[in-house]
Amino acid sequence: MSDGRHMLPGTGQVVLIAPDKFKGSLGAPEVARRIGAGLRRARPEVPLLELPVADGGDGTVDAAVAAGFARVRAEVSGPTGDPVTASYAVRGDVAVVELAEASGLRHLPGGRLAPLTASSRGTGELIGDAVRRGARRVVLGLGGSACTDGGAGMAAALGARLLDADGRELSPGGAALRDLDRVDATALRERMRGVTVVVASDVDSPLLGPDGAAHVFGPQKGAGPRDVDLLEQALTRLDAVVRRDLGVSAAERPGAGAAGGAGFGAMAFCSATVEPGITYLLDLLGFSDHLADARLVITGEGALDHQTLRGKAPAGVARAAAGAGVPVLAVAGRSTLSEEELRAAGFLGAYALTDLEPDPARCMREAGPLLERLAERVGRLWLDDLRDDTAVMP
Repeated sequence: MSDGRHMLPGTGQVVLIAPDKFKGSLGAPEVARRIGAGLRRARPEVPLLELPVADGGDGTVDAAVAAGFARVRAEVSGPTGDPVTASYAVRGDVAVVELAEASGLRHLPGGRLAPLTASSRGTGELIGDAVRRGARRVVLGLGGSACTDGGAGMAAALGARLLDADGRELSPGGAALRDLDRVDATALRERMRGVTVVVASDVDSPLLGPDGAAHVFGPQKGAGPRDVDLLEQALTRLDAVVRRDLGVSAAERPGAGAAGGAGFGAMAFCSATVEPGITYLLDLLGFSDHLADARLVITGEGALDHQTLRGKAPAGVARAAAGAGVPVLAVAGRSTLSEEELRAAGFLGAYALTDLEPDPARCMREAGPLLERLAERVGRLWLDDLRDDTAVMP
């Protein structure tokens, strides 16, 4: 991008700061705070509004809390059964539950991967806690999962019985599903009566096959080739028993393979619908309500690349802002998109930490201070025409 001064169209005055996380470095609220700090150094008189966002993956609960939801903490089962403290977000009768909060890779003891035995049970326990407290709509964000169990652990925590041929409850984890003989969801359905579950995810993978949960995502969770084949067999068995006992065919639906098949489990056991993650969550967080007063939106994530263009948070922010006629800039740890690709996606430009520091490792270690410096540069380049006497918003 040129270092010349830029004038912005529009009549609003607020700069809306709406980034996703910088994965491995900063959560979305911290990214927004750092961007705000840098902009204030450059243009302290310009009003700012920080509204961190998420697309259903890691950080979804944090984004909801930043938008005004209340955080609720609960002790639940981690992916290997050890207790963990996890949280979800509540506003009225809507609860935002993030699978990674309970069943994510970050909760594996010692970081040791457990592709065959990790369970989604803790996610079901979070959903159950939210329902017990009065939630009637549960928004389930999928991403960062440690397990490939087809959502079986989640369903079991909500009251479903997954039994082997001797009538015994199955052990946790995806591998145990090879021994599944029958499913009884009577207690789950009673518990979830009157509760709507919405899966917020942009993963469109099916449950089974070369594009499914085991083959695509299993290796990310430590599954070797034999493990992948075993998990594929186990998920195939889960699908067959669910079809027979519950009369539900969900394996081919887009999103069934998300989070190790948790998307399938939510559809099969909780009659969940799947909504595009960032689009749904921007609406839930009230993003469009703030665009009327915005002169500029600044979004971003750790890496701006071709995955960004396939529906990740910054692309969704750019689409929503374009619909309101508000220009959008992006900041990132690094960007591999060309100027033409950025403009085609709705960005006026992009700025990366690697513009300041070419060493990626240092960018990760010092992401906060570098992001403030980068935002200060952006402020001096773009905000000359946003001067007024309005107080800066926190």
